[in-house]
Amino acid sequence: YIARNVTDNVRDLEGVIVSLMVRSSVLKKEISIDMADQVLAASVKMTQKQITIDSIKEAVCGYYGLETSRLLERTRKREVVVARQMSMYLAKKYTTLSLAGIGDVLGKKDHATVLHACKTISEQVGVDKKLRSDLEESRLTEAHSRAAMRHLWQVMQATSQEYDPAQRSRSGLSGGDAAKVEQAWQQGRLLGDDYLAAVTAEALKTAECNACMKRIVAAPTAGSCGVLPAVLLPLARAGQADEDAVCDALYVAAGFGQVIAARATLAGAEGGCQAEVGAASAMAAAALVDNRGGTAEQCAEAFAMALTNLEGLVCDPVAGLVEIPCIKRNVIGAMNAVSAADMALAGVVGHIPADEVIDAMAEVGNAMSQDLRETGIGGLAGTPTGRTICEIVTMNGREEEA
Repeated sequence: YIARNVTDNVRDLEGVIVSLMVRSSVLKKEISIDMADQVLAASVKMTQKQITIDSIKEAVCGYYGLETSRLLERTRKREVVVARQMSMYLAKKYTTLSLAGIGDVLGKKDHATVLHACKTISEQVGVDKKLRSDLEESRLTEAHSRAAMRHLWQVMQATSQEYDPAQRSRSGLSGGDAAKVEQAWQQGRLLGDDYLAAVTAEALKTAECNACMKRIVAAPTAGSCGVLPAVLLPLARAGQADEDAVCDALYVAAGFGQVIAARATLAGAEGGCQAEVGAASAMAAAALVDNRGGTAEQCAEAFAMALTNLEGLVCDPVAGLVEIPCIKRNVIGAMNAVSAADMALAGVVGHIPADEVIDAMAEVGNAMSQDLRETGIGGLAGTPTGRTICEIVTMNGREEEA
């Protein structure tokens, strides 16, 4: 603290420290920030370099390798636009200039342009914070991290493209349902619009591919793999989200997922299906809000409402397979994500903060019977039909082994 305020020379710094030690000894009090302030006020003139619009322009242009005069150009070249937006953002944050004043100095722009620039940079700062967290944990470079995220997105797309409606899972319980939804959609027999129909079909496709032992992205788990791609693939295909926008949304989803993993669990065996499909749904809701230009607060609200809606969902796979009811729950998770995102974007709030919702989910999971946590004993797995299916699957497995 003292070093930050005494920057002229070492002798001044040494004098302040000695004075502080003397004052502490005389007054018989421990050294504190308040005491340091008193000594500093008496010993050193504390000054802070004033930040001006000119110093901001110089710093920003120095960082981007541009001449300051280029900020005044009437151009849409990315390097100039980004530098100008950054200058506007910093000027609003660190100077007393009005929005109109900032715009006037930076290319004769109006206040609406300045507001848009500030919003754009603020959102990018939020994404970069999540990216930096990812880089610190994985020890990857930014280029490597983004390449890995693009790869995951490409796998999600490939899973959908390679879906085969004729293929069935080894148990014979899964396969072909996504094609039924697409056919009904084409025939105009469904209730929702094109986006909702596509979300339903995509959730089924990925979850069915998982049951058929094909390649999927566990997002965050194999049992909930259909939720995130279901809400993002239709947007990408409609031209409403390019690869960069999708990857940014996936970073947002991953950030929220990491919080669930840290505060609770992502495993159905520990927390029930609320920890798998519930978590995936909440992550997808936050990703959707980010993709639609929502604020960080709205992302958190969407996340909290989506997770709240699926709190208490048990994990009761029939015959212990990730098929019944898991595949259809991916659809519910995706639809829940869309509704939670819509509410958050409209300004609706869930009132319980995201971290408290996660903690509540953890408590519910701990209180849940072991029979309802991926054991294949309770819930649907324990119904007469569920037990019959289990017996048939077990018998067929023994015959194949023989």
